[in-house]
Amino acid sequence: MAKAVRKLVDDTRKSGHHELDLDAKGLSDLLEFPELFKCTKLTRLTLSHNKITAIPPNIIDLTNVESINLFDNHVESLPSAISGLLKLKHLNLGMNKLSDLPRGFGSFPMLEVLDLTYNNLTEASLPSNFFLLSQLRALYMGDNEFTRLPKEIGNLSNLQILVLRDNELEELPAEIGKLTKLKELHLQCNQLTFFPTELAGLALYDTSKSVLKAEGNPLLPELQQKLKIGPKHMLEFLRSSGYSLLVNHFKAAPDRPVVEKDKTLKKSRMKKNSPD
Repeated sequence: MAKAVRKLVDDTRKSGHHELDLDAKGLSDLLEFPELFKCTKLTRLTLSHNKITAIPPNIIDLTNVESINLFDNHVESLPSAISGLLKLKHLNLGMNKLSDLPRGFGSFPMLEVLDLTYNNLTEASLPSNFFLLSQLRALYMGDNEFTRLPKEIGNLSNLQILVLRDNELEELPAEIGKLTKLKELHLQCNQLTFFPTELAGLALYDTSKSVLKAEGNPLLPELQQKLKIGPKHMLEFLRSSGYSLLVNHFKAAPDRPVVEKDKTLKKSRMKKNSPD
């Protein structure tokens, strides 16, 4: 397999092709293929479904790359140099073993789609400049370990899709109301009991393509009832004075409900995604 991969990489370098597909090639160490980093005309690199554990710093040599797909690998860390890929627009790091992101990760000037689904990330994993990704349109952070969403989320003014399902979020910051271009918000299976009133300012029901999902949370019964009727009814309820009183009363209560979540699926995926 390695010999075939080397030939494919070398042919791509010599021909100047813009795309290289190395999906499911059994790769574990990219440094075994030094010619890969000489494919400077590449715009799309697919490395999904391999066993890659680390990304070498010379990934920065791929100066024209616009899309990198590393879905379903064993990546535990990223080099800080990766944010120097100035033309990168799509980065898929889903289903890996990331527990933090490198310093300066928010420096991508053109990144539009970032998939961090199914890793081991928390709010402490994000570098201070993460929310400076001003061009970001879609952010996928489902299946991680977030308990809090930083208020700086409001800085992502171009965000249209935000996926936070299957975390441990207990509250959303009021600043989420600044995401005025948001069309999809996925909050399923967290620990949310109520929403900030600022959420009501988002147009998450104006078109047939708008999506607001929050099933699987220990929401206040009144919110659950409105959500069953539809997102529009729930968001209108958030604007009411009755809702504010309800939340204030709830916050004063000594205990909050917690949903015991079945981690079996995640554990089974972790086993599948572990080295042989």
